[in-house]
Amino acid sequence: MLSHYLHSSIITYNCLLMQKTKVAILGAGFISDIHIESYQRFVPDAEVVAVYARNLDKAEAFAKKHHIAQWFNDIDQLLQQSACEVVDICLPNFLHHKATLKAAAAGKHIIIEKPLAVTLEEADEMIAACSKAGVLLMYAEELCFAPKYERVRQMVKEGAVGEIYMLKQAEKHSGPHSDWFYDIQQAGGGVLMDMGCHALGWFQWMLPAIKPVSVYATMGTILHKGRTKGEDNSVVIVEFENGATCIAENSWAKHGGMDDHCEVYGKEGVIYADLFRGNSSLAYSLNGYGYAMEKAGSTAGWSFPIFEEAFNQGYPQELAHFIGCVRNNTAPLVTGHDGKAVLELIYAAYASAGQGRKISLPFKASVDKPVNLWLQPQ
Repeated sequence: MLSHYLHSSIITYNCLLMQKTKVAILGAGFISDIHIESYQRFVPDAEVVAVYARNLDKAEAFAKKHHIAQWFNDIDQLLQQSACEVVDICLPNFLHHKATLKAAAAGKHIIIEKPLAVTLEEADEMIAACSKAGVLLMYAEELCFAPKYERVRQMVKEGAVGEIYMLKQAEKHSGPHSDWFYDIQQAGGGVLMDMGCHALGWFQWMLPAIKPVSVYATMGTILHKGRTKGEDNSVVIVEFENGATCIAENSWAKHGGMDDHCEVYGKEGVIYADLFRGNSSLAYSLNGYGYAMEKAGSTAGWSFPIFEEAFNQGYPQELAHFIGCVRNNTAPLVTGHDGKAVLELIYAAYASAGQGRKISLPFKASVDKPVNLWLQPQ
């Protein structure tokens, strides 16, 4: 009897573990595409079960494209008829407030794309509504999660650059992907509302518990004068109480594709990171940082820190592959023969350096260590 009870409990527990958190996406535009791809590829514990768009045909097309069971053009119906636990708001800015109040009243947890709201008053009401309903409200600032930027932040925490005296963050391209961004009635502003919010959020993420004390900005409409009354180019300088100066550069007037990079200046070093160029960041540290400091300060000076070395270089993937080979009794993609072939090339390389000539393959040599083919050429 006890054995049966334990068996049933284990089955129930495993079923609970297998249950996915059900999500409804409000919006069927560009950022909704980004969110649905992220859920489906990288968040196995979540399942998108419904989508809303103001145009029902657009909602249906989005749902069928991404294999979502339900679609709506009425938020109230979605909240009543879908089994969602989380509402992911990817709507134009002016709709954030109303959608949040509805979702909170329905007892749904909420994650909302930037900016939080159009006005401070709306923001206060949204926060209060979620607090009253006892639901979570998350502001979706992706720069607080971007792996390369997070690697930079970790280095700062490890003391790589010492005390920060200046931060810079820039996001620039030639214009947004949807027409509503150009309409200040819907967006609440121009490029600063669209992209400047990223930099301002990141500054506070990098300088926790330090208050901003002043802001200076310059902006204009450079490229899209016939399309928007909002700014399409801006520079914002924020001063913090510890003396740090933070500069946000944002533009819809920059040709040549997307640019998103940050710069960190400290009294003992500097770090540069670009989200779309290269694999690593570039850093200079007087004292070094991280675990490698235990090895004679090997990170002092210039270095190229990778945001996630294990994943980026394939370690989890190779281990998962081999475990799968063991479980399924299949041959691994890379075998001992491949390893031997690499070693032969190493031998030949050492021999070539030692003899000052080209080495033909196949190549064999009898040595107690490959480097001797260079140190003690035969």
